[in-house]
Amino acid sequence: MEDATDSAAAANAIDRPATAAPLAGDETVAGLDGQADKLNYLIDLVGELVIASASASLLAHRSGQSVLAEANAVVSHLVENIRDAALQMRMVKIGETFERVRSAACEEAGERAQDIEVVLTGADTELDKSVVEKVADPLLQLVRNALDHGIESADSRIAAGKPAKGRIELHAFHDSASIVIEVADDGAGLDSEAIAAEAIEKGLLQAGHSESDEDVLKLIFDAGFSGQGTGLAALKQNIAALRGTLGVDSTPGAGSRFSIRLPLTLAIIDGFLTGVAKSSYVIPLDTVVECLELANTTADRDYINLRGEVLPYVRLRELFEVPGDHPARENVVVVQYAGQKAGIVVDQLLGEFQTVIKPLGTLFRHMRGIGGSTILGSGEVALILDVQALVSRSARREELQAEGNTGVHRLEMH
Repeated sequence: MEDATDSAAAANAIDRPATAAPLAGDETVAGLDGQADKLNYLIDLVGELVIASASASLLAHRSGQSVLAEANAVVSHLVENIRDAALQMRMVKIGETFERVRSAACEEAGERAQDIEVVLTGADTELDKSVVEKVADPLLQLVRNALDHGIESADSRIAAGKPAKGRIELHAFHDSASIVIEVADDGAGLDSEAIAAEAIEKGLLQAGHSESDEDVLKLIFDAGFSGQGTGLAALKQNIAALRGTLGVDSTPGAGSRFSIRLPLTLAIIDGFLTGVAKSSYVIPLDTVVECLELANTTADRDYINLRGEVLPYVRLRELFEVPGDHPARENVVVVQYAGQKAGIVVDQLLGEFQTVIKPLGTLFRHMRGIGGSTILGSGEVALILDVQALVSRSARREELQAEGNTGVHRLEMH
């Protein structure tokens, strides 16, 4: 009886809203709108269940009782299924958002007397409802940007050998644990030389700079270029708030393609737990390619030969200034993001587990390389790594070294 009483007390320890009720599994997206609070509450409960399950698994492992460990393994499997089912309930197709953006784009083009067509592909691609609700405004802003600065007048297009009607494309697809949404146009494109000249005038670049065209194009997202809190700078900040990234690719005269990369869900992910000294770090499992032991390397080297491929890496101990000496054996977790690979050097490989993403406090909000936090089964807090930032950092450092700038071994994370 005491066990039952304790269980009931523990169950009631979590505050429950008075409106909480079972959710029907066959509700349409429209029905989900009215159940949003209940659905979000369900996801929160599942997150707490995942943490509690991890704690129970740790205790079962430490007990050394095989029967208890086996029973807990069954419970953990059920928790995983419940997690997947709950997250699936919040997955919706992006097609409805695409249609709203297309309708608004055509209406605005009509008011400007612009002749355009908006083509949609990948409308069946699914992502978390909490994400799709917040991505509509950024998409509309990119479409308006194409109407303002991309699509030329009909006469100019004909003179350039293009169809008189402009074309804007909205495309969505899954890539690993992310969804990529592209907004492309066949307009005038971006002139990297003109952007560089304006950036030099605004003090963002130095005359005689060595930045590539790709890096120059990224300056249009800089607050010093477009203005703090306005234009593409504000758009990039809004995407970053969703743990996403914004990129651009353009060819003068042929058009531009803006890419938004977002996580499929903002709630729960599968993670790979690693350790550096007494600190724990979680790497999103879908970004992990393989793990291997780090061979002895010289102090001025930050790359390895991975089966004939140059793999740049970053040591978390140095990046986050973790005190202590390097262990005799270090490990490299090879990760991949948006087609780029990099290595993350850690002390220990602690295995896979489900993790609930907790938002960062204001202290870590502007720290690159950290994407969130989570609570381990032991009750300790672990930081979730921002793989995109780490991969970009490693790739940039490799470019500098390839240019012969051997004096640069570490770039500060701002």
